[in-house]
Amino acid sequence: MNYNAVIAQEEIKLRLRRQVVEGRVPHAQLFCGPEGTGKLAMAMAFASALLCENPQDGAPCGRCKGCLMTAKAAHPDLHFVFPVFKRKGQSGDPVSDNYIREWREQLAETPYFDHASWLTRIGVENQQSMIYAAEADEIVRKLNLVAAQGGFKVMVVWLPELMNIAAANKLLKVLEEPMGRTAFVLVSNTPERLLTTIISRTQRIEFKPLGTQQVAEALMQRNALQADDAQHVAHLSDGSYTAAVKLLQVNRDEALFFDLFVLLMRLSYMRKIKDMSEWADQVASWGRERQKLFLDFCQRLVRENFIYNFRQSELNYMNERESEFAVKFARFINERNVYGIMDELSAARRDIEQNVNPRMVFFDFALKMIVLLIQ
Repeated sequence: MNYNAVIAQEEIKLRLRRQVVEGRVPHAQLFCGPEGTGKLAMAMAFASALLCENPQDGAPCGRCKGCLMTAKAAHPDLHFVFPVFKRKGQSGDPVSDNYIREWREQLAETPYFDHASWLTRIGVENQQSMIYAAEADEIVRKLNLVAAQGGFKVMVVWLPELMNIAAANKLLKVLEEPMGRTAFVLVSNTPERLLTTIISRTQRIEFKPLGTQQVAEALMQRNALQADDAQHVAHLSDGSYTAAVKLLQVNRDEALFFDLFVLLMRLSYMRKIKDMSEWADQVASWGRERQKLFLDFCQRLVRENFIYNFRQSELNYMNERESEFAVKFARFINERNVYGIMDELSAARRDIEQNVNPRMVFFDFALKMIVLLIQ
């Protein structure tokens, strides 16, 4: 993987390339910032440069044996740590190597993905994932091996904030006692959850949210979107290419989401409790990630209908069907209930993330809409 796989972040690319050229690679770096800003993609490009047999001005050549192996996440001196889960009946703590096939498949698709997407890939939608203490023991074992290619050993730790306390303490000891030509890259969305002692032993690199135009250009180049569609999705992505790609999935489900939102509003207004129960059953039958996407869609549509009341068309981002619906529906979303509706949607999303019974979550939300819509 080369630096051209990373969207924008040019200053960071230059900084990392300079490290390689000058031969001043820190023992441990912390790539941190909002999700979807290219931290993992940058870590892979940096690892490629360190393991390249013939780097060009601090960047990987993309042709040598080292680059080809790194592109497949299969270089013998490139190691990964990421959240996993313990399967039912499994003895001992799981380690990342138990899921290395799925990890390589994910990286081959795109390095822009989030924790929820990773959990879906490994089939953990309704269980907690973490980095266990056994992982730290694996790190020590791997770093004690002689580098297969005689150069750097690179350890990419994705979401280190999900280490349990035992794993964090063991990793701290490794960082306190560097082993030869070893480069740690910790990739974190929430570095404030890390031990302060771990943070103090790393060089921190902050990733900023992407600009709307940067996201739009990436969507046009990588996802073949037309300019208007790319701008619309980029505007909603809040500086995250990962969020933009997930929004594309929402767009594919958008017609269904819209129909179900409209149906719930009508059923709630008419107080058809039995039909609302059946509505909740339908949404509850989906997977957790799709349910969360639907709730995100509902929040967007509520927000857009509230803004519609101000008659400032440049502030609205709705398609034709949504705009036609807003003509009659927007008056029901006002300053008296908009915060309550948004709070209930946020609470429902939180409950879904925490594995609360989805039928209870959606039926409860539907019932609350009866009261909220008449305020």
